[in-house]
Amino acid sequence: MGRVHRTYLPGTRIYACSNCRAHLTNYEDIVSKSFQGRTGRAYLFNSVVNVTLGPTEERILNTGLHKVSDIYCNCCDGYLGWRYEEAFEQSQKYKENKVVLEKARMTREEWTLEVDNPPTSP
Repeated sequence: MGRVHRTYLPGTRIYACSNCRAHLTNYEDIVSKSFQGRTGRAYLFNSVVNVTLGPTEERILNTGLHKVSDIYCNCCDGYLGWRYEEAFEQSQKYKENKVVLEKARMTREEWTLEVDNPPTSP
């Protein structure tokens, strides 16, 4: 097996895998924070990186029947959430090709930029 390529996201507010800290998405990509996952609260995102998709299956969720694929971390293979492949009800079409990540399976990384106090050289 080859080496896993990791993508590192720019920005100061990054969501990462809680197990291995691989970057997943930016705060700016949040569509909604009012989703429910297997372990509790979950967030809907426009896009993610460093993930692999499981097989597509039809699943009955809180909002009806959907075609979804489970999402796993590309680096540690941990379960993270799912991706909506197809929604059968017209009111749910906005979810298509978007990703739900469970809050318990990700961590928020805050990076601070020290622009006002640059390091001094000796």
